[in-house]
Amino acid sequence: MKVTRLLALGVVLALAACSKTATDKPTTAAAAAPAKPPLVTVNGKPISNELFEDYAQAVARKPSSELSQADRDQVKENLVRITLIADQAEKDGLTKDPEVATRIELSRLNLLQQASAQKYLKERTPTEEELRAEFDAQVAATPLIEYHARHILVSSEDVAKKVIEQLKGGADFANLAKRLSADKGSAAKGGDLDWFAPTAMVKPFGDALALLKNNEVTKTPVQTEYGFHVIQLLGTRDRTPPAFEEVKERLSQIVLSKKFKAYSDEMLKNAKVDPPLAGVTAAAAAPAPAATPAPAAPTATPEKK
Repeated sequence: MKVTRLLALGVVLALAACSKTATDKPTTAAAAAPAKPPLVTVNGKPISNELFEDYAQAVARKPSSELSQADRDQVKENLVRITLIADQAEKDGLTKDPEVATRIELSRLNLLQQASAQKYLKERTPTEEELRAEFDAQVAATPLIEYHARHILVSSEDVAKKVIEQLKGGADFANLAKRLSADKGSAAKGGDLDWFAPTAMVKPFGDALALLKNNEVTKTPVQTEYGFHVIQLLGTRDRTPPAFEEVKERLSQIVLSKKFKAYSDEMLKNAKVDPPLAGVTAAAAAPAPAATPAPAAPTATPEKK
């Protein structure tokens, strides 16, 4: 494997490292420990083996011990190169550039947030009881039904109305979809979207579909961000929830995320923020509920891909 990733990630890492001030002091323990020889020095500036290992992991996505000697040499060269570039950037005053300074600060904030989360959650591994409770909550909030539908997507409401009139007059849905639908992926299949969960659709589409009976076509066009849809429901079926063991790892991530959010909610609740944030107006205010992410939407069809 040749390490061909160039300097973008490295520059960010180096700039973030350079943002540390020269007044940073080593800890007492670190000062007492024998100094480890650096991997290499660049214009008198030492580059530690620890920095090299982190950089190798970042660019090669594996420990340096798993790299060939040629790849290790390439990683070392790249690290030296970005160190030189970052040093020159500081000499050129780029760290005082507002855009660069902002990006360095954002990198610092993100890194500290990640470190804080790791520390806080280290001793808070979700219990089986917590995972089961989250599983039950997720199942209860998920519609246990799937739809089979087809649609014709057009750019204007007038065209969609004409399509509906043609269907009322006996026109074939599949043929109209192949000729008129802007969703070329489903148009080739006569507008067929196959089976999908309600949450796989943008909301106006899913809401309209839920009101239809089998084989019924929407009586009016359904507008979404993609255009105007004429929808036909072909059938429904029960959806079996996944087994607990199949989603246990994902459940653990959800529970950990909620625990850390509760931790940060408490900070936010007691922080002095001026002007106050909406939903957190006083120290005694309840934390704002977590927003439910909207379903991702594709570029040419209301169904998730």
